[in-house]
Order: sequence, then C-alpha cells, then structure tokens
Amino acid sequence: MVASQETLDKLEDIGLNMYERKIYSALLGRGVSTAGELSEMTNVPRSRAYDVLESLAEKGFAVIKSSKPMEYVSIPPQQAIENIKKQHRQELQEKIDRLDSFKDSEAVDELESLYDQGLELVDPADMSGSLKGSRQIQQHQGTMFQEAQNSIRILTSEEGLQDLRDNHMDTLQEAKDAGVNVQILAPVTSENFDHYEGLKDVAEVRHLENDDELEVPEGRFSIVDDDAVTMSMTHEEVHSTQDSAFWTESDHLAENTMAPVFKTLWNKSNAPEKPEDFDQPEP
Repeated sequence: MVASQETLDKLEDIGLNMYERKIYSALLGRGVSTAGELSEMTNVPRSRAYDVLESLAEKGFAVIKSSKPMEYVSIPPQQAIENIKKQHRQELQEKIDRLDSFKDSEAVDELESLYDQGLELVDPADMSGSLKGSRQIQQHQGTMFQEAQNSIRILTSEEGLQDLRDNHMDTLQEAKDAGVNVQILAPVTSENFDHYEGLKDVAEVRHLENDDELEVPEGRFSIVDDDAVTMSMTHEEVHSTQDSAFWTESDHLAENTMAPVFKTLWNKSNAPEKPEDFDQPEP
C-alpha cells in the first residue's frame, strides 16, 4: 500500500524525491521488507530500489538490517522528521562555520582591498540602481544597515514594521550597540503594536499619522549616514517577486532631499499610544 498523492506531495516538501516517497510510504505499511518486495509494490525499478533505500537510511527514514536477503525497517514518521531536522541543523551550522572562517581569512582582506581599489575608480553617480523582489531589497537594506556609522532613518508602512522586526532586528541591534542613531517612523496600530514592542529597544520609534497640517507621503524609504538612500517604487499589494526599489549612494539626494523630509515628519510625530488608548470600534 502506498500513501495518497496528497501525502506524497507533502513528503516532497520535506526533501524526498519521487522514488523515496513511494518506497518510504510502502515500507511504513509493511514495517520490514526487502528491496525486491518494495520494488514490486511501488513499480520502482529494482536496480534503483537499493539506492533509494540506502538514501532513506542516510536521511533517517529507514534502518538496514544485517540479514540475507537484506531487509529494511521503517522509522516512525515523527522520529524520521526529527532525524532530518537534526541533519539540516547540522548541515546549516557547518555552512555557517565555513562562512565565519572565510570571513576572518586573509582572502576576504584581499577581496576588500580589491573592492576599495575599484570603488576609487567609480563615479559616485554610478553608485545607484534598481532592486527587484522583496528578498533582494531586504538583503540590500541589511547591507546598508551593517555599513552605517552614524545614523539610520527609516520611514515605513504598518506592514513594513513587521518586516523590520522579522528581517533586520539583529542588524539594527548591532548598529545601536555600535553607537548608530536608529530612528523609525511608521503607523503604529493595535494590529502591529507587538512589532513596535519588539523594535523599541533597538530604535526610537514614532507613530506616523496624517493630520490637518501634514500629509504623510505614501511609500517606504531608508537613509543611512545621510549619504545612501533606498526607496520603494511599488505598492505593498504587489507580489513579493514584483516588489521593486531604487537605491543610490548620492549624498545630495540623501542629505538635501530625503533627510529634510524625514526630519520634518519626525518632528511632527510622537511616541505610539498604548494599546488601551487606541480608538475602539463602535459596537
């Protein structure tokens, strides 16, 4: 007996290929079986069944018995999931360790030197471009925040406050610890108050709200050290893959245009209200 197609699809989501999914589900139904028996049950070629079972054993989904003919024992699903989670954690830690080792190596010093040499040849006007997709935008912003020396100013949306908390908390904390002044302007409501609570220890956050004297501009932007700007070019309703932004290292745009806009909004904004002070919907 083989599991339903829906269940087989779920097994694909956790990293099992087509043959592995079929044989593992069949093995669960038998408890103990040979490669030949499983091949007949699943229509997986017998020559491939041995390799598939070997792979399942390496991933923690089966155990190989020392018997003739060779038999295989299924691992209960919950335990198998924990086995593969443990493997992924170990593999991830090994990759992180390699990256940390490389980061501290002389090779990176050499690459940094090459970068500095190349930067000297670049016209500041060329240090600009477009970013496509939420992931690329988040990575670029993270890099900007890491390079901040004096200030980080962020104007964002109600949903953007969550993005800052989910994707940039550690970087903003490091910036604050290094003496960088971090300021965030965003609408703070009952829906995103938890995200404000998570960010208020790494940045000064003020509530952004339209009033009779000041119309708040739509969009999101960040200014780092008054010499670099990242500006959203799309509405938040677009798919994450279609999100786009413009970035530039123009100190003229950052210091003379965007920074005054931010400062004006900042000076007219206040600390967020407490949850109990938010307007309650009428019954």
